[in-house]
Amino acid sequence: MNAGKSLPGQSVEAARRSLTSRFKSGGVDSAELDARMLAGAVLALDLTGMIAAANRRLTVEESARLEVLAQRRLSGEPVARILGVKEFWGLPLRLSDATLVPRPDTETVVELALDMLRAGGALDRRLRIADLGTGSGAILLALLSELPNAGGFGTDISAAAVDTATGNAARLALSDRATFIACDYASGLSGAFDLIVSNPPYIRSADIASLATEVRDHDPPAALDGGADGLDGYRTLIPQAAAALAPGGALVVEAGLGQSAEIEGLMTAAGLTVAGQPRADLAGIRRAVAGRQLPR
Repeated sequence: MNAGKSLPGQSVEAARRSLTSRFKSGGVDSAELDARMLAGAVLALDLTGMIAAANRRLTVEESARLEVLAQRRLSGEPVARILGVKEFWGLPLRLSDATLVPRPDTETVVELALDMLRAGGALDRRLRIADLGTGSGAILLALLSELPNAGGFGTDISAAAVDTATGNAARLALSDRATFIACDYASGLSGAFDLIVSNPPYIRSADIASLATEVRDHDPPAALDGGADGLDGYRTLIPQAAAALAPGGALVVEAGLGQSAEIEGLMTAAGLTVAGQPRADLAGIRRAVAGRQLPR
């Protein structure tokens, strides 16, 4: 009955290999990585430490804790949720039930935002940034880590998400330049911004049931559901952002599959000038769309 489970007295290496095998059998795509991360979390060891401790024997308590985490992963819970932290742009971010798990695709927004600032000759001056629907604070904190002269505001309709982002800013020593506010997109902001970024909900309501278990059952529904066509959030945030941008300021948003052209249309309708081609992610999906508020 216990075949394959991590048992007291089993070596660290044997436990990791056993867990990898169980995850592969359970259909976990990143079985080896997930097994190493969960074992490392239980044993408080990084990769180097696990190699050095390969022959150490698990205690009863360690075996029990590892088994609990293994069952959670086999049930479809993502490793980031189990551990409560996810790296984004090289920054470790704490998560909560109110925040999405930051994904590598979203780093495309950070890349394009930095390029927009570079093209506008704004990288070296003091900048005012807003991140609308900030969640864990991922995009804003990534940008502030690259822009020492910038300060910014992150907004989220969820007060719990605001608390999570505020904590992340504190742990990254960015609290003096990052302020988080509970409001709907830009509705609680004032003044003009040099850069506005956003990763709004963009999944079509009818498509949510077919999402991967890790997303459908563990990410907050309000952060996923973009309405019938997935564009409800953009219809709200783009006009707000256009009104809040300083002359020459840029808006960069994340887009879902096949949505970039419609988002560009919403930007144009709000008086923004579409800035070049959308930026593709590593899968070739047009993931980040940019517009600029030209000086009047």
